[in-house]
Amino acid sequence: MTKKEKILIIIERLKKIFPDPRCALYYREPYELLIATRLSAQCTDERVNIVTPPMFDFYKSIEDFSNADIMDVENFVKTCGLYKTKSKDIINMCKMLIEDFGGIVPDNIPELTKLPGIGRKTANLIIGDIYGKPSIVVDTHCIRVSNRLGLVKKEKDPYKIELSLKKVVPLDESSNFCHRLVFWGREYCKARNPLCEECVMKDFCIEK
Repeated sequence: MTKKEKILIIIERLKKIFPDPRCALYYREPYELLIATRLSAQCTDERVNIVTPPMFDFYKSIEDFSNADIMDVENFVKTCGLYKTKSKDIINMCKMLIEDFGGIVPDNIPELTKLPGIGRKTANLIIGDIYGKPSIVVDTHCIRVSNRLGLVKKEKDPYKIELSLKKVVPLDESSNFCHRLVFWGREYCKARNPLCEECVMKDFCIEK
């Protein structure tokens, strides 16, 4: 069986378990997803989703964030960890969006990754979820599950995994596939104590 054949089977199995995948982070506007994803670094989505609603109600626009007092932003995001760096990135990100992009969140990776604190993972999330373009979002769950299922071979580098998955995941399935892989990693293929007996992928698992 080729990797392309394997990935199609995996996608169909994941669809049955997670028929309606979507980003776990709370947001209403594209720039809010940028901010929420920046906050999610080394922090759980659950914690970010507690922090962002009141902050987004207080700062109602990119302009509000760009003019914010950094200490006020820090008070909102303090429980997300690395709050000083994240607060600085949020303000500077919004300033750059206004000054360089006319207040519009870019729709491509080269421009998105120019923004403070924004890497390929976040950029791919934006172009997939906001703009509906093919994208592969590689987070810790994607790294772990891709290795366990033999989609990559003992690979930990996110960029190399992104390139490998792009070769086998159908373009129109790529964004939803990544969301489903995250849900699968959180609920079943956990880093510690994975639920192997309940796993519908165990026939593909190279660690069983």
